[in-house]
Amino acid sequence: MQNPVQPTSADHNLAADLATRAGALLLSTRDQLTAEGADQNTIKDSGDRQSHVWLVEQLAQARPDDAVLSEEATADEVQNSKRLSTSRVWIVDPLDGTREYGEGRSDWAVHVALAIDGEPVCGAVALPSLGRTYSTAEPPPIVPAPETPRVIVSRSRPPAEALAVARALDAELVEMGSAGAKAMAIIRGEADIYPHSGGQYEWDSAAPVAVALAAGLHCSRLDGSELAYNRESPYLPDLIISRPEHAEAAIAAAAGHGTA
Repeated sequence: MQNPVQPTSADHNLAADLATRAGALLLSTRDQLTAEGADQNTIKDSGDRQSHVWLVEQLAQARPDDAVLSEEATADEVQNSKRLSTSRVWIVDPLDGTREYGEGRSDWAVHVALAIDGEPVCGAVALPSLGRTYSTAEPPPIVPAPETPRVIVSRSRPPAEALAVARALDAELVEMGSAGAKAMAIIRGEADIYPHSGGQYEWDSAAPVAVALAAGLHCSRLDGSELAYNRESPYLPDLIISRPEHAEAAIAAAAGHGTA
C-alpha cells in the first residue's frame, strides 16, 4: 500500500527515532576510532559514511515507497533518483558539522526530514553530544527572548549579511558550528536569529526548518520568500531562521546589504 501523501504521527516519530539512533551510532563510532588513535579526517569520513548507510537502509525498510535525498549520495544518485517524480521525499544529513564531530566538539547534529510536495512537514534534529533530539513529533516551546538579540554566525566565515543584521538590531554575535546546532540554539534560548548567505544544500536545512516551523519560528529565504525543497538542484543559496519578532527587521537589514 502506498504511503499517504499527508504526514502521519508515525512519520514524525520515525524522523525522531532515526535521528536519535543515528546520533548514538556516531557517538559510538567516534569513541571507538578515538580510542584507536584515528586522525580527525578518518573519524569524520567514517562517521559520515556509516550514518548515511544506516539511515538509507532504515528508510528503505520503513518507507519503501518514498524517495531519499542524502548529503552522502553520489551526484548521479542525486540527479537520477525517483525523488523528482514523487511527493514524499526524505531529506537527510547523516552528519551535519563534520568538522566539529571530528574535533570532538558538541555542536554537530543529525538531520532527518520528510518533505511533501516541497514542504518540510516532518523533521528531527538530534544533538547527540547533548543527549537531545528536537522534532516535529513534540514541537519544543520557544524559550523567552532576552533583552539583547543574539545573531548566530559561523565559526570560520561570518557572512557579511549576518554582520549587517547584527548591526541593525544592535545584537550580540554567537559563534557556532553546524546548521542544525545553530537552528536548535534558537529553540534552546541560546540565540535569536540565524541568517545564512554562504550557500547550503537542502539536507543542511530541511530538518532544522521543519522543527523550527513547528516550534513557531520564522523560516524563509533571506529576502523573505518561501523555502522550497526537493528541487532538481539541491543547492539552496540562503535562508534565515528567526524568532518571529525579529524576522521583519532582520530581513530588511539583509536586503539593505544588497543580497535580497
